[in-house]
Amino acid sequence: MRDSVVPQLLSIEQLSSLTIAQLIAYGQQCLSPNSDSAKLDAELLICFVINKPRSYLLTWPEQSISRQEATSFSSLLLRRMEGEPIAYITKTREFWSLPLQVSPATLIPRPDTEVLVELVLNHHLDSKLSCLDLGTGTGAIALALASEQPQWQIDAVDYSHDAVILAKSNAERLNLTQVNICQSDWYYAIAEDKRYDVIVSNPPYIDEQDQHLSEGDVRFEPKTALVAGDNGLADIKVIASQAKYYFNQTGHLYLEHGFEQSLAVQELLSTLGYKNIKTFKDYNDNDRITYGCFITST
Repeated sequence: MRDSVVPQLLSIEQLSSLTIAQLIAYGQQCLSPNSDSAKLDAELLICFVINKPRSYLLTWPEQSISRQEATSFSSLLLRRMEGEPIAYITKTREFWSLPLQVSPATLIPRPDTEVLVELVLNHHLDSKLSCLDLGTGTGAIALALASEQPQWQIDAVDYSHDAVILAKSNAERLNLTQVNICQSDWYYAIAEDKRYDVIVSNPPYIDEQDQHLSEGDVRFEPKTALVAGDNGLADIKVIASQAKYYFNQTGHLYLEHGFEQSLAVQELLSTLGYKNIKTFKDYNDNDRITYGCFITST
């Protein structure tokens, strides 16, 4: 967070007298000290308050907002100034062009996770594919895959009861109810005879001592979905080691991880007998997704 002088806050009367263009400028000024996306944040808050798309702000910049809307905007702006993520304030985040509901019970879906979705879709064109998403959170990965491949058989699990409820709600709103979502501590609730062609996961992978846990949006996200023991590798080890019991004859594992963990994850998969191991970079050119193929002995 950057240190800077916070501008004088306007009263509700003053806010309701401003045009939308002026409101955006005011919100940007208020948020600039602590946000690298201050203008966008201000626009999203205004859109949320007036229930209009961003295109409305460009089309009607001279319009003003009501006193009630000004009151809401002032309250939400203060929350953002205190660091609360926009996604938690507006209770929504777009992922793979899908408007997902979010809550403090789940991680906020991030664009870099779309790389995992891209990889799975590009590598697998079989319309009868079966897939398991471990630690689904909002359902982002599973629902993105289902939106592109409605014929795939997709299961998604999460340890958090609240996350499961949220993911099911997202599936229903998006008419993607073919995705089977349930509560499970990784594979615990998966039937022993279930088999998958693909297993994907964006598990907790941040070390408990990582200083970034006290910075930015991460401060507000559930630590259970972020932090893992063993230098952030504990859950990745569980997922990779047990996946072989749930693969079809040939199984494909995709793991999201920290940008400094690629070599450790590659070594782990190699030790466990995975083949064709490869790490892929995210949109910021950081190592982010590691893939491995496991062939079951016959």
